[in-house]
Amino acid sequence: MKKLLGIDIGGTKCAVILGNYDCEATGNVTIIDRVAFPTEVDKGLDHTLGRMIGSIDAILKANNWKAEELYGIGISCGGPLDSKRGIIMSPPNLIGWDDVHIVEMLENRYGIKTKLQNDANACALAEWKFGAGRGYRNVVFLTFGTGMGAGLILDGRLYTGTNDMAGEVGHIRLADNGPVGYGKSGSFEGFCSGGGIAQLARMKVLEKLQSGEKISFCKSMDELYRLDAKIVGDAAEKGDELAKEIYRISGRYLGKGLSILIDILNPEIIIIGSIFTRSRELLWPEAHEVIKRECLSYSQKVCKVVTSGLGEKIGDYAALAVAANE
Repeated sequence: MKKLLGIDIGGTKCAVILGNYDCEATGNVTIIDRVAFPTEVDKGLDHTLGRMIGSIDAILKANNWKAEELYGIGISCGGPLDSKRGIIMSPPNLIGWDDVHIVEMLENRYGIKTKLQNDANACALAEWKFGAGRGYRNVVFLTFGTGMGAGLILDGRLYTGTNDMAGEVGHIRLADNGPVGYGKSGSFEGFCSGGGIAQLARMKVLEKLQSGEKISFCKSMDELYRLDAKIVGDAAEKGDELAKEIYRISGRYLGKGLSILIDILNPEIIIIGSIFTRSRELLWPEAHEVIKRECLSYSQKVCKVVTSGLGEKIGDYAALAVAANE
């Protein structure tokens, strides 16, 4: 049994997690304890790092764990970052986190091997080690949340690329025009993310409202810019035809993006989190039709597409997976 400590760093909140990893018998990880706190970027880097250290010390003490008993510390954080040198490099949702040598800081304090990975890679590790990807050697994990990113397990190893930029699939352009993601209109992230679905909804709803039609989930122009993927998804679940069409469009482009990944990477399994996990029935029929039409048949028949096995707790498992990864 290996004792792990994970740190999940996000733009709005951070969490410190303790877990037991039964690496030899079952391969399962058990979350022992967790403490979360707001990131409070406006209060500065030192404030948040202080909260982090305080939380680590407190959670170890509360569970009667000593730092020297830990097998490893894992950090999951949005990129860009340098995983080899353990440096966080100016993530857009962490203003002021510039050139943060977080691995060195924690190793100096606790004397324990510490590893850093971007959140998509960390989630891929978690699904591969503990979730829907267990037992496979070629796994793609797609975030499909606020944004669209990928983590790649290729030939039984995490693949991060030359400078940690592998898996930035959200930047792939799927159409000349369309919702904006990654600073690029018509991108994979533009069509397949929470922000992208909201953009699609505003465009489609505006057309209807200007034509004098009534929309069940947006009754006025004042509500237009409050639309998000959840509002549209809830309306689609209730049978609203426009909401279902918005998700069908996203599903169509999801199929296009998946077809590219299947043909290039030839994976055994693609695991998709967040919005896809909650709304698979709205997205998958259209995506599946595109995949059947676009993919090489030999690649398609050996690849299955599934929802996240770890659900809403994947962020906690992701940080622990980074700590457990050899």
